[in-house]
Amino acid sequence: MSEKNVSHTKWMKRAIFLASLGKNTTSPNPKVGAVILDKHGTLISEGFHHKAGMPHAELMAFNNLKKDAKEGSMYVNLEPCCHHGKTPPCVDKVISSGIKKVYISIEDPDKRVSGKGIKQLKEAGIKVHLGLCKKEALDLNKAFIHRNITKKAFGVLKWAMSIDGRIALKNGKSKWITNEESRLLVHSFRAEFDAIIIGGNTLRRDNPLLTTRGSKNPEPLRVIFTKSLDLPSKSNLWDCNKAKTLIIYDSSTANEDNLKRIPKSVEVEKVSSDNPVLISKILAKRGCNKVLWECGPRLATAAIKYNCIQEIITFIAPKILGGENSMNPLSDFEFKEMNEIIKLHDSQFSLIGNDICVKSSFKN
Repeated sequence: MSEKNVSHTKWMKRAIFLASLGKNTTSPNPKVGAVILDKHGTLISEGFHHKAGMPHAELMAFNNLKKDAKEGSMYVNLEPCCHHGKTPPCVDKVISSGIKKVYISIEDPDKRVSGKGIKQLKEAGIKVHLGLCKKEALDLNKAFIHRNITKKAFGVLKWAMSIDGRIALKNGKSKWITNEESRLLVHSFRAEFDAIIIGGNTLRRDNPLLTTRGSKNPEPLRVIFTKSLDLPSKSNLWDCNKAKTLIIYDSSTANEDNLKRIPKSVEVEKVSSDNPVLISKILAKRGCNKVLWECGPRLATAAIKYNCIQEIITFIAPKILGGENSMNPLSDFEFKEMNEIIKLHDSQFSLIGNDICVKSSFKN
């Protein structure tokens, strides 16, 4: 790689790092960072998108300028927007600044922007270089890209199990399989998500809080999917002062008289069947880029079957629960041949005390 290319890569990696600083706060928007150099190649400003409704990365960088950007260059990990939203188009500001070169990692998958921002920059006489640090940029905004392309939220399924593959005893008791360090990690890990999904059985059995324990504000939306609406009259999730709660129910099977037991502070939406795709689409429409499925075996299996899950995170504790009737993390996929099984990819392993954390992806 030439010295010049090394310099370009350096500044784009800086832009991607800046973008990552908004990793838990930008939804439904993407994570974007911007770096501005003057005509001599000296850094004169940088910025990143902090939160939806606040200035985009490019505008933040222009607001932070130390000197005139005329004839300079900009590095940004995502195509600048060209539509009016809560903030004005970034393309207009780039053009009016007199910048002559713009380096962009990837096109914006949002149809309101995709390719149009680049086209406007080129028509204004600005040289546009596309594709620098593409892999890193795609990985950073994979959830935003997935939601825009599929109209479904990017799903991560998480479970904790014993070394013999059990998530609970026969009677449903599971506290605690993993160590305290793993459980604390899960609380902070939830801050990466816009919503957390469980099923009615998990609510009835565990009465969870489903919060980050204060590491994110606002907390992720707590979502319960139920086929029956037979939910307890008292639950930690009914306290919406801590975090918002949404119930999604299957109108084809649920007893809607049970809605009378649900507090008015809890939001309710109905769907026409128990297909988990409907849940994913509702959350995507609400602006959730990335959602965490912490549900039981049946809902988890259905979510995998219908491509609602893109990654799996498993915590494995060196404990034996034993018993054929102890709970498994998944239901029966009814595979008959080994060539039918699901193969995961890009596995990463880490030790958390005596527990093992495994993160794997489904093949795109």
